Amino acid sequence: MTLHTRRTRRRLALAVGAGVTVALLATGCTGSAGGTATGGGTTLLAAMDNGSPTFTRNFNPFSASKRTTANVIYEPLFVPNTLDGTLVPFLGTAYTQPDPSTIVVTLRDGVKWQDGQDFSAKDVAFTYQLIKDTPALDTTGAWQNLASVDVDGSTVTFHLSSKNVPAVSIVLNVPIVPEHLWSSVKDPVTYTDENPVGTGPYQLGDFNENQYTITKYAGYWQADKVAASEVILPASNTQLDVVNKGYDWAYAYMSDVQNTWVKAAAGNSYWFPPGGTIALLPNLTKAPYNDVNFRQGLSLALDRTKIADVAEESYVDPAGTSGLLLPNQKDWLDPSLAKGGEVDQDTTAALAAFAKAGYTKDGSGKLVDASGTQFAVTISTVNGWNDWLRGVQEVQRQLEAIGMAVTVDQPQQAAFEQARAQGDFDLAMGSFGGTGSLYNDFNQLMSSEFVVPVGQTASANFERYSSPAADAALAELKVTVDENAQKKIGYQLQQTMTADLPVVPLFYGGLWGLFSDAHFTNWPSADHPYATPATWGANPLLILTTITAVS
Repeated sequence: MTLHTRRTRRRLALAVGAGVTVALLATGCTGSAGGTATGGGTTLLAAMDNGSPTFTRNFNPFSASKRTTANVIYEPLFVPNTLDGTLVPFLGTAYTQPDPSTIVVTLRDGVKWQDGQDFSAKDVAFTYQLIKDTPALDTTGAWQNLASVDVDGSTVTFHLSSKNVPAVSIVLNVPIVPEHLWSSVKDPVTYTDENPVGTGPYQLGDFNENQYTITKYAGYWQADKVAASEVILPASNTQLDVVNKGYDWAYAYMSDVQNTWVKAAAGNSYWFPPGGTIALLPNLTKAPYNDVNFRQGLSLALDRTKIADVAEESYVDPAGTSGLLLPNQKDWLDPSLAKGGEVDQDTTAALAAFAKAGYTKDGSGKLVDASGTQFAVTISTVNGWNDWLRGVQEVQRQLEAIGMAVTVDQPQQAAFEQARAQGDFDLAMGSFGGTGSLYNDFNQLMSSEFVVPVGQTASANFERYSSPAADAALAELKVTVDENAQKKIGYQLQQTMTADLPVVPLFYGGLWGLFSDAHFTNWPSADHPYATPATWGANPLLILTTITAVS
C-alpha cells in the first residue's frame, strides 16, 4: 500500500502524514528520462493518480471516485495552503469578512471556460445552488455553514448560517462548474463528466484505462505561469517505477530516501513537511485515562525523539503538547509556553505523576495499583500501517520499561476505525491537525460538540474530551475576525492542551513529496513552502502554476 493511491487518501483524513514503508531492493539506480521536451513545451511525468488497478473515466469534481485531476480542470474561488492556512486566489481575486457571518468575494474578470464561453458570477451562483439542491455533491460541507449566496455583478456575498469566521476555507474551496453545460445534466450524482470543461490550467487529453494525459489550456487566464505543456499520468505508480522511470513528481514514502531516490538521478530531491500530529488517544471514559495525572505520567514516560526516529526513519520531528503543527504554525505558538510545549522524557517525574493517580512501582519493578495488580494497557493501531506499528512498538518498549504490561492490537482498518469512533479502546493511535486552520484543528480535537456516549459513533474528538474552558475559547475563536485576538485565544487553548493532555502527541506525520529538477524547478520546499507536496485536492493547482521549466 502506498499513500498516493486513491484508496489510501481516505487514510490521510484519518491519519495525516502516516506512511507505509516499502523497502526498495534497488538503490543508487539511474533514472530514465521522465519529462521530455516537445515542440510545444515540456511534458511532466507524475504519480498524481492511481488506477484500481486501471482508470475509470470520471471527471465529475463532486464524485468520490473522480480522477484526481478533476480538481486541476475545475478551479475553486480560492485554494487553501494548509501549511500556513492562507487562501490563494484563483477564480476569486480577493475576499473580506466584514463580520463573522459574511464573506464577500470579488471574482476574476477575463476568465473563459475551456470551450471558449465566458466565466461569470452566474456560474458561481449555479454551482452553489447545485450542491445545495443535491447534498451528495457538497463534498466540502459548504452548506453546513451557509444560509444563502447573493450575486451582484462580479461580487458574490456568502451569508453564513451562524457567526463562523473559520468557515471561509470550507466555503470558498468548492470547484466551480459551467452553468451552460451542467444545467442540462439529469443526475449530477451519477454523472461521470467524461469530457470535462473547466477554467483550469489543463484540459483532458488522451485517455485509456492504463494512462491518460492532461494538456495545457492555451486560453487559461494565467497561462504564462503554466510550465508543463502536458502531464502524463500512469495508472500504476509503484515505487520502483517512480525511481527507475524518471518521474518528475510523486507522493510516496520511501525507506532510506537518500539512497533510493536522491541517488537515483541527478536533480532528485524530497521534502517531507509535517502534515498532522500523530498521537496516542486515551479513552477518557475509562479509568485511569480520565485522570490527568495518569495522562501526564504517560507523556513524561516517553522519549518522543526515539519514537519519531523509529517510526519514520528520522524524517520527522517529535511533537510537543501545544497542539500546534510545528513549524507550520510557529507564528501562533504561545511564547509563554515552557520550551514551546516540548516534553523531555523524565521517568522520575512520570512515576510521581503515576503515584498521584494511584500507581506505584513494587519491589519487582512493576507499576501496580493499591491492590498490587500490575497496570495493563492495550494500544490499538491499524494492521499494515507499518510506520505507526513501529512507533507503537517503541512506545510499548518504553512503557514496559517503566513497569506496565503492554499489548499491541492490530485490527484491520475498518474495525480499528469503528472501535475508535465508538470508544471501544484503551489507547489508540490517531492524528489531528493539518487543516491549516487553528480553529478547525483544535475544534476537532477538543470540542465537546463531538462527544457522544460510548457505543455511538463520534466523528471527531474520539477520546471524548470535554472542558468548559476549551469550549468557551473555541466559541470565542469561531466569531473573532481580528488576528491578534485570535492568537490570544489560541494561547489559551495551547495552555489547556498542555495542562489537560486530552491526547498525548508523539511526532509529526510527514507529507512525502518526491521531486526531480531535471525538467522543472521551483517545487515546494522548506525554503519556499507555497504548497504541500500533495497530489490530490486543489493543491496541485498551486504547484502546477508555480513550477518553472528548465531551459
